[in-house]
Amino acid sequence: MTAADIEALPVADRARLQRRFQRVLLVSVIPSVAAMTASFASVAVLAEEMTGNKTLAGLAAGGLSVGTMIATLPLARRMAELGRRRGLVAGWSVGAAGAAMVFAAAVAGFYPLLVVGIVAVGAGNSTNLAARYAAADLALPERRARAIGMLVWGATFGAVLGPSVALGPAGAAAEAMGLPELAGPFLLAAILFAAGLTATHLWLRPDPLEVLGTIGPAGAGRTGAATASPARAGRTRAATADTAGAGRTGAATASPARAGRTPVIAVLGRIATRPAPALAALAMLTGHTVMVGIMTMTPLHMKDGAHQLQVIGFVISLHILGMYAFSPAVGWLVDRLGPYPMIASGGVALFAGAELASRTDAADTLGVFAGLFLIGLGWSFGLIAGSSLLTNSFPAAQRVEVQGAADFLMAAGGAVAGLSAGAVFGWVGFRSLSHWAGLGSLILVVAAGGAFAMARSARARAA
Repeated sequence: MTAADIEALPVADRARLQRRFQRVLLVSVIPSVAAMTASFASVAVLAEEMTGNKTLAGLAAGGLSVGTMIATLPLARRMAELGRRRGLVAGWSVGAAGAAMVFAAAVAGFYPLLVVGIVAVGAGNSTNLAARYAAADLALPERRARAIGMLVWGATFGAVLGPSVALGPAGAAAEAMGLPELAGPFLLAAILFAAGLTATHLWLRPDPLEVLGTIGPAGAGRTGAATASPARAGRTRAATADTAGAGRTGAATASPARAGRTPVIAVLGRIATRPAPALAALAMLTGHTVMVGIMTMTPLHMKDGAHQLQVIGFVISLHILGMYAFSPAVGWLVDRLGPYPMIASGGVALFAGAELASRTDAADTLGVFAGLFLIGLGWSFGLIAGSSLLTNSFPAAQRVEVQGAADFLMAAGGAVAGLSAGAVFGWVGFRSLSHWAGLGSLILVVAAGGAFAMARSARARAA
């Protein structure tokens, strides 16, 4: 597709491309999310077996969140300059290399290589998160939450199967080949990441950002030449509607040539000084931090209760089912009811799930099953409502850097939670860890109520 073709793109073709992009992203994200969840479910147990130390096991599991945080901004910059396709392929390539390193570490029994590898796997997880924005690039503003929800829902299949296959058949296959049981999940993860990046490389054409006019035709970004300006992109009917919708929020339009180059502090300031984007970022940050902190230590808590690896895998799978399976309904509710009540509901779900998990003995499973499921559902509410609210608050030319900054903040919260969870678990135990994390999630109820009141007051003044 040439630049002239892009400028003449009718709205009907935008809808057709949106559907095709969503199919390609689904085919790519399903195996890549399975790779991430297989790694997450296995790494803490593998690290404890290698070191005999719960704190080191927690640090290894937290490395995935550290890698997610480190990769978020470079990934956003690459997408802003070269497009979604090249960014996604690069991120999943790093994830595949990381999974291969953890596999080698499991075979060699070398803990430092495991840590380096799981940090690289975190780059694959950052890419999984960024794909949700690609799914919404061409969606109409009133349907963006549904577009995000559908992609998150499609990832359910990979997300749920990942831990069950990793801690069951993949481990058994590794043992049959004379390898350590916990090497199997990471060999599987490397293969799955490779499958996801191959699908995107082959089929995500033209690039969604190229269609929007925020980057030039494929390859133009490599020269550093100026890409399509907002004025030029405005001649595309689809991009005109997009920019006009964002303009109603009062946000200024940035030049695409500067996309991804604004210092992250400045971008975070742009988010923090406006109530709606600030709430969006808080929803994603809180849900991710609570979820990572509790889920990271759940396998070790259950192992202390003498549960088999496959039972632990089932618990993580049910938790991930809560994260992903109801995403289309969550997206529909966000579009119908608005993001504020859904963010508040997410805070309630996180609190209820954390309390259930905190009141369950290590030898029992029912409370952990139900609690982890509710935590996953609360994470879904915050992620989808927050992502939609954030995207609708800025014009197309600013979105990639704003999305990257918000994901950086979310990943940083997950990294802190993941790295500290092992020490907190060893110090006060799983019950206190879950209880206090759950109490912290109630901040979303207060913040959503305050932001809703401010938005209603602003509309009344404008009227």
